[in-house]
Amino acid sequence: MIRKPLRPLARIFSARSLGEDSNLIEHANRRERVEIEYERILRKTQRRLIMMGGIFIISFGIVGMRMTALAVSEPSEPKARATASHVLASRADIIDRNKRILATNIETHSLYAHPQQVIDPAATARQLSKIFPDINAIEMEARLSGANKFLWLKSAISPEEKQAVHDIGDPGLLFGAREMRLYPNGQLAGHILGGTTFGEQGVHSAEVLGVAGVEKAFDDFLRDPKLNGKPLQLSIDLSVQSALERVLYGGMRLMNAKAASAVLMEVHTGEILALSSLPDFDPNNRPHMLTEGDQADDPLFNRAVQGVYELGSVFKTFAVAQAMELGLVAADTMIDTKRFRWGKYSIKDFKNYGPELTVEKVLVKSSNVGTARLSQMIGDENQKTFLNKLGLLAATSIELVEGPTGKPQYPSNWSEISTMTISYGHGISTSPVHLAAAYSAIVNGGTLVKPTVVKQTVPHIGERIISQKVSMRMRSILRHVVTEGTASYGEVPGYSVAGKTGTADKPSIHGGYQKDKVLATFASFFPSNDPKYVLILTLDEPEDRTQSKPRRTAGWTAVPVAAEMIRRVAPLLGLAPEIEISPQNGLTLANN
Repeated sequence: MIRKPLRPLARIFSARSLGEDSNLIEHANRRERVEIEYERILRKTQRRLIMMGGIFIISFGIVGMRMTALAVSEPSEPKARATASHVLASRADIIDRNKRILATNIETHSLYAHPQQVIDPAATARQLSKIFPDINAIEMEARLSGANKFLWLKSAISPEEKQAVHDIGDPGLLFGAREMRLYPNGQLAGHILGGTTFGEQGVHSAEVLGVAGVEKAFDDFLRDPKLNGKPLQLSIDLSVQSALERVLYGGMRLMNAKAASAVLMEVHTGEILALSSLPDFDPNNRPHMLTEGDQADDPLFNRAVQGVYELGSVFKTFAVAQAMELGLVAADTMIDTKRFRWGKYSIKDFKNYGPELTVEKVLVKSSNVGTARLSQMIGDENQKTFLNKLGLLAATSIELVEGPTGKPQYPSNWSEISTMTISYGHGISTSPVHLAAAYSAIVNGGTLVKPTVVKQTVPHIGERIISQKVSMRMRSILRHVVTEGTASYGEVPGYSVAGKTGTADKPSIHGGYQKDKVLATFASFFPSNDPKYVLILTLDEPEDRTQSKPRRTAGWTAVPVAAEMIRRVAPLLGLAPEIEISPQNGLTLANN
């Protein structure tokens, strides 16, 4: 660039020589230089203004596009817990063996608030406390008046509650659509199903997680998106479960028991058709766990699976079956039943049955002495091995999350006195589910079954425990327990019932046993000639108060309740009553 000189000297000198005014030339030159500088600055300013304008146009364009995108999209709010970007809300149904719904999902709404948009926090808090009794109006007012931009109020609300909140009319109260777990049968099979809770939560979705029962045990299966909502089919029969629970509750009240349990099992497959533990709960409104007192009194405690108890004389069946299987005795072998002492311990019977009884009568009359004599013949190692094969020394494989907690208790030192007391059900604690599986193996022809709450599609033949011959003999002996022994109230017209009673004194927290508190058990099966089902019923601290003196033994308490239960559920199981022809009275229901 050629710079223009500050003073045009050549022109100035030429003007002076000609006598002209040289100042005019300098003024013209100065003006020309000012105009050039002005144009330069103007161009530079224009370039800056154009650049600034472009930046503003681009910035406002981005903001405008973002605002447009937000306006046409679904609102997105903060999550209550943000551990992942995706909330898996879907959960498969649970159905019974006949494909009836036990657990499913329903559409509902969550309730949340934007405190900064709440118009009147005090009035809104008062209205919310009227709709939701667990909301404290003062605390809620403080929360709605705080600096938080987002507040969870309720994870799930009913349609009626949603309408009531909507009627408040405050723009700061908002709803989000979601699914929640529904148990349409209420308390029915509550301990089997267990219940759910919300896991990770967003405004419009929430994880539903199992917390107990099959909901917890099959949590991964029920939430697996690859299965496309395939339902979990249980072995439970809804109709049978309902009848069993109704009779069990009535029997518990009638016999003044503090608690009760019942297990109905198919003897060849181990499928559980009904299982109940009382007191129970509604999985739609699962209560909190007890934090004080006896945990066994907690409605959440599953007595049929988690509860391990000394079950008493029902264990005599195993001693007799093993002695016969080993060839040590036959059903008509005579056994010494005179009272005897072993060290400081005295072995005696509830009644005096005479100096000796046959093996069959030992079981029919329920002789402790006779059973202890059999256990001496069997020996401690043989007894322990046999009970272990029956599954009575380890937790069951039942598909409930509570299953592993029901681990049997037995002496670490399996001595001779332990062998004798265990033979009649003391010194060893097992659950009713254990007992159901063990009795199934004894009467189904002698093969082991494993308890299950899942419907089986492929038959499974378990390990042989006793021979078919011994199994058939045990059916006959246990039938005599009902016809002429301690379970005479177990007769059900039209259905041949067999089984064994057990009345066990409850241990005292101070050591020893309580004489006025028992656990009464009836381990039964039907039909006795061709067993299909085993029923284990227990009553905790029952008392029949119809007489002047309370009667607590299983024959007076558990047996009649079990008989009524069989009378109610047998037709539901498709078992036709046996009919016999009487010349005098025509057709009558048979008892054997």
